[in-house]
Amino acid sequence: MKVTLFTDGACKGNPGPGGWGAVLQWGTHEKRLCGGCAQTTNNRMELTAAIEGLRALTRPCEVELWTDSVYVKDGLTKWMPNWKANGWRTAAKKPVANQDLWQALDAEVERHQVNWHWIKGHAGHPGNELADQLANQGVEQCVKSC
Repeated sequence: MKVTLFTDGACKGNPGPGGWGAVLQWGTHEKRLCGGCAQTTNNRMELTAAIEGLRALTRPCEVELWTDSVYVKDGLTKWMPNWKANGWRTAAKKPVANQDLWQALDAEVERHQVNWHWIKGHAGHPGNELADQLANQGVEQCVKSC
């Protein structure tokens, strides 16, 4: 099965209350997901959106994953092999920020065939705009319940 996944994160203050959104599309079907966290960062929410979107897939799939986060795309496609080889340390020998989420994302990616794409945020692309709306909904839900 081939799935298109749009992800986005949002944070009101950085750190501050944050949210994530994911839109999964396959055939004529669509699934929308969102959530939030009381005290987080934008990068953590961007990572969480990708993790939760992939986690929602119940069986291995070919996934076209679209993110407006260069951090997420480059982290997984360019930096992660060196982090793993260096015991989750950066080139500067410092611990990798958000290691827990990078490892969770790595585990989810292992289950699927993921093709990573960057898309300019807030540029009017329907899938990215919907993921952004869901991320902001996640922030609002979190703020109301905290």
